[in-house]
Amino acid sequence: MKHEAVAASGPRARGLDGTHISVIPRPERIEPRSGSFTIGPDFAVLVAGSDAPTRAIGEYCASRLAQARGLPVEVVTDTGARSPAGCLRLACTPSCRELGREGYRLDVAPDGVSLEACAPAGLFYGVQTVFQLLPPDIYAPLRGAVGQGVVGLGAGLEARVDTAAREASWAVPCLRIEDRPRFAYRGMHLDVGRHYFPVDFIKRYLDLLAMHKLNTFHWHLTEDQGWRLEIDAYPRLTQIGSRRRETQIRRTDRCDGRPYGGYYTKQEIREVVAYAAALHITVIPEIEMPGHSVAALAAYPELSCTGGPFSVRTRWGVAQDIYCAGNEATFAFLEQVLAEVLELFPSPYIHIGGDEAPKDRWRQCPKCQRRIAQEGLADEYELQSWFVKRIERFLLAHDRKLIGWDEILEGGLAPEATVMSWRGTIGGIAAARQGHDVIMAPYSHLYFDGYQAEPDSEPFAIGYWAPLEKVYGFEPVPAALDATQRRHVIGVQANLWTEYVATPEHVEYMLLPRLSALAELAWTPASLRRWDCFAGRLATHYRRLQALGAFYHIPTPAVEPVSIVARGDELILENPAGEGTIHFTTDGGEPNAEAPVYAKPLVIVANTTVRARTILPDGRESSEVTAMTLVQEDAPAGLAYGLRYEYYELDDLDDLHAPVGPDKLLQDLSQRSPQHAGYVNYLTVDGIPRREGPHALRFTGFIEIPRDGDYTFHLRGNDACALTIDGRVVCGADRWLHESVSGTIRLPSGLLPFEVRYLEWRGQDRLQLACEGPDVPRRRLPAGMLFTRK
Repeated sequence: MKHEAVAASGPRARGLDGTHISVIPRPERIEPRSGSFTIGPDFAVLVAGSDAPTRAIGEYCASRLAQARGLPVEVVTDTGARSPAGCLRLACTPSCRELGREGYRLDVAPDGVSLEACAPAGLFYGVQTVFQLLPPDIYAPLRGAVGQGVVGLGAGLEARVDTAAREASWAVPCLRIEDRPRFAYRGMHLDVGRHYFPVDFIKRYLDLLAMHKLNTFHWHLTEDQGWRLEIDAYPRLTQIGSRRRETQIRRTDRCDGRPYGGYYTKQEIREVVAYAAALHITVIPEIEMPGHSVAALAAYPELSCTGGPFSVRTRWGVAQDIYCAGNEATFAFLEQVLAEVLELFPSPYIHIGGDEAPKDRWRQCPKCQRRIAQEGLADEYELQSWFVKRIERFLLAHDRKLIGWDEILEGGLAPEATVMSWRGTIGGIAAARQGHDVIMAPYSHLYFDGYQAEPDSEPFAIGYWAPLEKVYGFEPVPAALDATQRRHVIGVQANLWTEYVATPEHVEYMLLPRLSALAELAWTPASLRRWDCFAGRLATHYRRLQALGAFYHIPTPAVEPVSIVARGDELILENPAGEGTIHFTTDGGEPNAEAPVYAKPLVIVANTTVRARTILPDGRESSEVTAMTLVQEDAPAGLAYGLRYEYYELDDLDDLHAPVGPDKLLQDLSQRSPQHAGYVNYLTVDGIPRREGPHALRFTGFIEIPRDGDYTFHLRGNDACALTIDGRVVCGADRWLHESVSGTIRLPSGLLPFEVRYLEWRGQDRLQLACEGPDVPRRRLPAGMLFTRK
């Protein structure tokens, strides 16, 4: 008999509840109606009232339409003299108060469009929805100032207007939408400390955020590898701190030997902040302290515990040298820097970092030890808490609030601080239970510097695993919080660090389309989020990104990575990209443009490995996807392809910060009972029901060794993992494993007992096993080598 198997997600569905409407993020309430409104040659934007913000939104909308279509669009103040028929009417009205300042009501009828909100922000987001109801050509790149300095998507790029779009009649489907965001804080981060990006690209980045109804840009401006912000009182910050002599090459011991640098002048900062404000985006600066500060210490070494000298770091990772907490000059410096930052950034929040601050220098520093004694502190962790609280008092005195990464919890949280939880959701849960506001930004799901597909065919990344579906599946409000505590989760943010992302094109590639998933997490009620619906709408959204000329991750063909079938069954490939063709091979060849084009399901008569990729009309290619189809009739007698899994929840794990080695992992699981069990088609955690908290998996079955010899296995898991074959531990690792661990073992041919144990703490959930042996090059362990009892 066939067992039920769990595998990674398969082909994606299409459509928004069966309609043709493809808005991202999904509106809260949408009522499709029959008919459509056609934007004709006399179309105008009608603005109710004379306030400047509403007028600016009207100008922004009209300019986008005019430049995309190549036809003029007039903006008219609604005095009642002109009929609203044939127009888009914008109005701020108290009748929308229940939708909040960012909500809107949109009515599309055959004779015109009405957009209402109680505040300009709501009108702006309503306009974004209108754009998405139009053909994707609305996103053709624009150039030039619009309204209050708003430049359309593709700022600084040459205008590109499609002649067919210019002459076409554009239609908007009739409907009624009432919409508002789930969270007040909807953020996207960009690190410019590791790599600097010019102002024109920062504006383009903001355009992309606005397109997705995000309202916060977290600008990470200072780092060990570069200080990017002009400060008048301390000119050496940019003269020295903004430049490094060279840059580390990937994860190697080598550097490129090329000087690197850049910074933003105060005028450029003001320009970006004003540009963002016109897009209803708040810019939150991050000025790192007490750690990640070597670039500042290179300029002003007297602010350190040792006195230096220092150089701007050329390598990634965490530096031991941080600001001296026992030196009053440190706080005079930081308060002056923050005073100038406050003049540039009107945001209610200032981010002070607070993460990854080693305490080694403080333990050895007489000034820091004197401070601990004078303030009656227990240790260096409480010293960091004292440091953060002192900075918070300065910010509160200037009517600003402090945000920090979840390490600011250690030693005691500042009284009114907001916590940005990046090390999973544990820090956010702790802060919410203490009555502090929380922004969820876990690295496990929302670090966009991680891989979107199999690393072998992707641009180099830091090593995290965050494909689109995983991003979309994150729930920002943990079930562990009660109703009162949940109200402290004020929003969600994704982060894009740039150690290995050095160009604007690469930034866009890492951002898109994951930004769309983030947008829906942040805006759409949890009850309305469904992956199949979202994936269907993405097909249209990809065409918008193509019109924009964006560099984005082209989705691979949708197919089960491993499927177990009967002889004669069919394998179906789907193309979620919306355009282009799928090219495939079954003979091991490269699926390039010369490979066959997929046109109909493939009939499976034997075990088959399919390599496939999507190729767009402009020649751009997706990453490659490999699918293995196994014919059950060909499995050894009494066995089926796949593995059995057992799932364990680890609420009693004693110390989450202590290493959990393979020996302890093997021993612990042997003494537990699983919460549930089942089968997978191959070694994967994908598709297995599991929670965000600490958990473990045990996979058991048999591995078929083709011939006697020495075999090397490469295991990668996050966090602890262990591989056992024929009763012998082959390899294993403690938690925080980012690179694979290896072990070599002599094995006889035949079927041998096989077991993998895996522990996950923070939700990264990535498990891979590769092997190499006699006449076998290194590759991911083929699913066809693994079996379980029927």
